[in-house]
Amino acid sequence: MDQAGIIRDLLTWLEGHLDQPLALDNVAAKAGYSKWHLQRMFKEVTGHAIGAYIRARRLSKSAVALRLTARPILDIALQYRFDSQQTFTRAFKKQFTLTPALYRRSPDWSSFGMRPPLRLSEFSMPHYEFVTLEPTELVGVTQSYTCKLEEISDFRNQMRIQFWREFLGNAPSLPRILYGLHEPRPSMEKDDEQEVFYTTALTADMANGHLHNGQSVKLEGGEYIQFTYDGPGTGLQEFILTVYGTCMPMLNLTRRKGQDIERFFPQDEARNQEPPIQIRCEYLIPIRR
Repeated sequence: MDQAGIIRDLLTWLEGHLDQPLALDNVAAKAGYSKWHLQRMFKEVTGHAIGAYIRARRLSKSAVALRLTARPILDIALQYRFDSQQTFTRAFKKQFTLTPALYRRSPDWSSFGMRPPLRLSEFSMPHYEFVTLEPTELVGVTQSYTCKLEEISDFRNQMRIQFWREFLGNAPSLPRILYGLHEPRPSMEKDDEQEVFYTTALTADMANGHLHNGQSVKLEGGEYIQFTYDGPGTGLQEFILTVYGTCMPMLNLTRRKGQDIERFFPQDEARNQEPPIQIRCEYLIPIRR
């Protein structure tokens, strides 16, 4: 295999092991080279030093975790292999110019400092478009949850299934659109903490008379970027991480305060009952340009 192929495989492996020990000796053993040869080859192929790249990717993953999850900052620091919150804070501020606590609480989320994963082949951007939404009244169920960044899609899916079973027990027909609204809210008590809420909802006309325990929910209007996912349900997690870790930085977009909106299309999914279930999801992020 040529050098580019070796490094391409290594980059894929590294991306899946950022929360594992990645001392150069371990990485070199995985690649089958001495660490000196691996460092030289990595720099020649990518233009980056391997140690600095790994640290930048860990910090970028932790930045997304700070914004999308409710996990304590120390837990995030330890997951991505920083030995203390102090060490993590110093490294994080150097890359993003803000402390982790301020980064988490900032109303706007700039793409500044994000280091997308290196790809030696051409990156295929998911289909996207800029849209303006009018405020819409929905009816749904809101739950708070906490999980690792890598588990977000699974946790949200469990909440949708729970909602779905309750709704299907009362509804005469499948709704055209099922909404998922994700919203982080800074803690009122602690500066470095936040809560994360996920709302599964339907339009008021579809929920009327069929959804017990549903509450009125307002889908916020404004400008959004809409990414479209069409594929197996198991691929949605990687899609969400790609949107935040690669697409938003590449487009140099700032996420404004508000809800991420997921739109699913149950009638389409119902036509294909054989696993793996294929889904279509429109993922909308509130933005400021």
